[in-house]
Amino acid sequence: MNGLERSCGGHHLRGMNRRDTTSDAACATRADGDLELLPAALRIAADEYPDLDVAATEAEIRKLARGLANRVDARAPVEEKLAALNRYLFEEQGFSGNHDDFYDPRNSYLNEVMARRLGIPVSLAVLQIECARALDLPLQGVSFPGHFLVRLPMDDGILVLDPYHRGRPVGIDELRLRVRSQGSEEDVDDRQLLHLLAPASNRTIVGRMLRNLKAIYTSREEWDKALRCTSRLVELGAGGIEDLRDRGLLYLRLGYAPRAAEDLSRYLQRAPLAEDAAAVREALIEASRCKVRLQ
Repeated sequence: MNGLERSCGGHHLRGMNRRDTTSDAACATRADGDLELLPAALRIAADEYPDLDVAATEAEIRKLARGLANRVDARAPVEEKLAALNRYLFEEQGFSGNHDDFYDPRNSYLNEVMARRLGIPVSLAVLQIECARALDLPLQGVSFPGHFLVRLPMDDGILVLDPYHRGRPVGIDELRLRVRSQGSEEDVDDRQLLHLLAPASNRTIVGRMLRNLKAIYTSREEWDKALRCTSRLVELGAGGIEDLRDRGLLYLRLGYAPRAAEDLSRYLQRAPLAEDAAAVREALIEASRCKVRLQ
């Protein structure tokens, strides 16, 4: 971001800098093209806490996982390992869902989750998945409507767990009720429910963390932080082209007209018949009328 791109009475993009975030550890990929979950989640925290020692925080979480592995027999049954995992995280280590202030952004940053022992479903799920890996438990994230969940493949199906409520199992009837609570007009059948319970890629998990933060900062009108999260989403490619549109609108709100025009133009090129195309064209015209001036 440079000083030639502020226009139309906009504000500085606090927290944005000149580095190419696509080269960050947050975008480092494994051989299968997916992200490394823990480093990617910690890069989100580093965006908010520039002085964060990412390596030290990652080492702290790895140590947490090793502490569990050292007390569980590697040959123990799956059920015993799972019980030990939940007891360790939610009883002995004291991790909990933040039921008093769900929308506190600190709930999404792993360094704060570690320090405060409070989180939301997806951040607690990341810790649960990392600790499960130390036990060779193939715990997987589930980007379920409403609250994020985790799943464990079993011989006779899958076990679904709620990390926000101390890792308790969630039955089929409750899962259907949760879908209905998110605005579904009809009950989902078994096939639809299995689709909703599909394992989430690491990219999807990190995208959900960013989308939560984007929504929080937008509701607080902290536009610079909302922009930061939206830019990450665009780079991550974990959502739709709506993130490109939203980034353009945030650039415009903050007065960075050239970048706004670029994103809005790309959105219209890719979705010329979108329901909001007329409104986006008006925003593009506004961005085009803004003059680039020296700071």
